[in-house]
Amino acid sequence: MDGGSGRVDGDTRILTVPNVLSFVRIAAIPVFVMLLLDEGTRLWGFLVLGVVQGTDWVDGYVARRYRQVTELGKVLDPLADRLAVGAALITFVVADLFPLWAALLVLVRDGLVLVAVGVLALLGAPRIEVRRIGKVATFVLMWAIPMIAWGNAGFLLDDVVLVHGWIWFGVGYLEYLVATGAYVVDVRGALRARPPTLGG
Repeated sequence: MDGGSGRVDGDTRILTVPNVLSFVRIAAIPVFVMLLLDEGTRLWGFLVLGVVQGTDWVDGYVARRYRQVTELGKVLDPLADRLAVGAALITFVVADLFPLWAALLVLVRDGLVLVAVGVLALLGAPRIEVRRIGKVATFVLMWAIPMIAWGNAGFLLDDVVLVHGWIWFGVGYLEYLVATGAYVVDVRGALRARPPTLGG
């Protein structure tokens, strides 16, 4: 029990408000992808993407405020983040609104994190918790990336938005690197804490 955060360890509920919001965020990914790929509906695509990103903060707040942090939510929330960011990046690259090299910086790092999580699960090691610095980095990048794409799309205040987007992208990616270092430490600790194998 984490008395300070309102978290209930081992909570196995599924249909909580935060979990439903995370499911909705994942379901909305194909919607904003299709809208963004069509120049005629691109502005609506940015709007839907903004709503998807905004609900990331909402479901986290609801989970903490109303004691609805669950084991599923601990996996589903960051998964929804990764999928939304990855889908947006690939879409923007395809639409020529975001450079491939910058997209790969984020996608490769996220891919390595997912591989590490999968390896830990296969080995029966404890799941590592999402670090606050990791959530902050993801939040910053979730807004910096669309800002860059918005600027390249030539929408309102495109030059100003583009500059601010790249500034925040640099800040968010630096935080990403710091979070990655912290996760490396967490993975090593989880591997040491995994149950001994039979005959070991």
